[in-house]
Amino acid sequence: MKIPNTLRQSGGADIKLKIKKLPGIVKVFLLVLFSFLFLYVLYYITDNLFNGSFRQWLSDRYTSANMTTDIYTGEMISSISVDWFQLKTDVLIGGALLICFFVLAVHFSVQAGRRRQEQETVSEISEGIHTYLEKDVELEEAFPPSCMEIGIQVVQMKSSMEKKEQQLKAESQRKNDLITYLAHDLKTPLTSVMGYLSLLEEAPDMPQQQRQKYTRIALEKADRLESLMNEFFEITQYNLQNMILEKEEIDLYYMLVQMAEEFYPVLEAKGNTCEIHAEENVKVYGDPERLARVFNNILKNAVAYSYPKTAVKICAQQQDSGVQIQFINQGKTIPKEKLKFLFEKFFRLDEARRTNTGGAGLGLAIAKEIVELHGGTITAESGEEQTVFTVELPNRKKF
Repeated sequence: MKIPNTLRQSGGADIKLKIKKLPGIVKVFLLVLFSFLFLYVLYYITDNLFNGSFRQWLSDRYTSANMTTDIYTGEMISSISVDWFQLKTDVLIGGALLICFFVLAVHFSVQAGRRRQEQETVSEISEGIHTYLEKDVELEEAFPPSCMEIGIQVVQMKSSMEKKEQQLKAESQRKNDLITYLAHDLKTPLTSVMGYLSLLEEAPDMPQQQRQKYTRIALEKADRLESLMNEFFEITQYNLQNMILEKEEIDLYYMLVQMAEEFYPVLEAKGNTCEIHAEENVKVYGDPERLARVFNNILKNAVAYSYPKTAVKICAQQQDSGVQIQFINQGKTIPKEKLKFLFEKFFRLDEARRTNTGGAGLGLAIAKEIVELHGGTITAESGEEQTVFTVELPNRKKF
């Protein structure tokens, strides 16, 4: 690793000095050299500076003087004996302590080197991440070869973050546009309701037929106003992050029949019909209230974009892996470039916001999240003026 040091000359220019990290073999050589010098200094001190005291200590500890009488001459003879047991004991203890000291020194040196290396690696990675994210540089310029694998992961993370950021910006823009449109649309039905009610109040002798006509129009505008207010509520309250599912076994056939009956007024207004193709004993395991909302949102979308006087088909069948439910309607083919955005929040097919199809663009997004919370999938296909929404939910044993 290169560690830049910066010095400033008198002229103001910066000089960058680069100190190279010593290789391992040089470190070992320096350690051996230092140990040799240390031992030599220790030898010199004991042999020269403290020679007398050291010799006296050795003599006192490991030797003893003995006086014996020569049996032939009768003279006293002095002899010195070495205490080999004490010498061997001290050598063993000293050697053991020296080895322990050496092992500990090596251990702490290795640990210190490892910590220093880890800090340097972390610094390299941190600097590389900062450089790559903040500056327009290539991957090889930001990360050294040893950190290239981490650099590749950072590239992937950066790409994912940029994609997420773009999606959030697009979603926020769609939401803001939708709220602006809704706020503008609120004025039209409100003005109409107030206008027709004012006419009814100002003309108490108005003919009954005309009174009924104005009353009906005011009621229709009030219904539209309520629908727009519901869209506002749906946008502000959209949050499924903390949803807790209360699962149970559901009679799917009965749920679909009941839902088709509830949609009868909406279907009748366009001359549409709803056909259910399913066995009466088909069951599904899940949260009945949440799944009812899923099917309601899909059917509402299917009816809104169906040709008048056509049938909306609901097919359900039990499979080995679970249950498959399909909603099929006849209408304009959805372009492929729009089909992939159907389940995104605040996405709407009709950009002109016609009153018969104008919605907040949350119905299918909510349906997708609920289905995925159940461990299932939801897809859409469109072609030859036919659109098919397919919901697949797993069996109970897979929950």
